Amino acid sequence: MMWKDKYKIGVELIDQQHKELFRRVSDFTETIRNEQNWEDKLDKVKETMVFMQEYVIAHFDAEEAYQEEINYPDIENHKEAHAKFKEGINDYVKIFEEEGFNEAKIQEFGGRLMTWLIMHVGRTDQKIGEYVRSKGGQA
Repeated sequence: MMWKDKYKIGVELIDQQHKELFRRVSDFTETIRNEQNWEDKLDKVKETMVFMQEYVIAHFDAEEAYQEEINYPDIENHKEAHAKFKEGINDYVKIFEEEGFNEAKIQEFGGRLMTWLIMHVGRTDQKIGEYVRSKGGQA
């Protein structure tokens, strides 16, 4: 599990969603890297793709709604980062639909997910917590 307490921003809902994202991406990464037969992994791959598409959108919506609520000054850049990530996931969905589940592409996708999660949650999202704390809030 890649989650670390230092990733918390102090907003319960967002922290819970981040934990779930880390849990799923860690599971996915373990599955695609283990020694199991590739065919046996495909169900997990498909399940993760569906999860990422649905959950990420729900999470981003919640995170953006929260930023609006607190008048977060960097909201536009943050929304742009979210939009790019959604686009990235959709690009992979297209590749998999058109070319099938190619093992090299799946590995690449897993690596991208993990890197993005660590960078985004570990850095970009931290600024939300810092902003709330600077205003004397609870985060």
